[in-house]
Amino acid sequence: GLEQPKELSIFEINGSEAKVYCQCLCLLAKLFLDHKTLYYDVDPFLFYVLCEVGADGAHRIAGYFSKEKASVENNNIACILVLPQHQRKGYSKLLIDTAYQLSLREGKVGSPEKPLSDLGLLSFRSYWTQVLLQTLSMHRGNVSVAEMSMMTSITTDDIISTLQSLNLIKYWKGQHVISVSAKIVDEHLKANSRASLRCDPTKLTWQPPSTQIE
Repeated sequence: GLEQPKELSIFEINGSEAKVYCQCLCLLAKLFLDHKTLYYDVDPFLFYVLCEVGADGAHRIAGYFSKEKASVENNNIACILVLPQHQRKGYSKLLIDTAYQLSLREGKVGSPEKPLSDLGLLSFRSYWTQVLLQTLSMHRGNVSVAEMSMMTSITTDDIISTLQSLNLIKYWKGQHVISVSAKIVDEHLKANSRASLRCDPTKLTWQPPSTQIE
């Protein structure tokens, strides 16, 4: 079987400082993503590259995501790719969680760039479901959509659509109200209990840039 990596590392790469490397990443992604259109104009983007670290110390790329340095729409992911041989290892959710940890550090809410592919929507919906159920469980359901957004950096629109898919939210007197018991949350958590890799915020060596990155 495949050798399990000793550890995983994620590196931030500035598209305007490592232009050729980032263009090559985009061209690599084009092989696997039909909708991928960006290959050459990488300057406005940051790239977060996930590597498996082997016993020999070599860092081998497993996937990446990119995000705009200054997104008017607060998109925290522009493109995400996990290479085929590294799929089904939980790396998509790890990359998604990293994007949201960065948004939390920035004090912003974020959402992936639209439109999402069917597979992309499944990955994000699965991530949002796990995070929101854990948040509801922690607060025993006594939490508002706005509070959940502040705690998770997930937009209110993404929270509402996810909770609607789980039948955990109602529209009452002109506003969305979370309607849930602790028992129902626990039942949903059991149904969505697959362990997933997460970005450990204590190991995230990153601060938001004080000025806009060139």
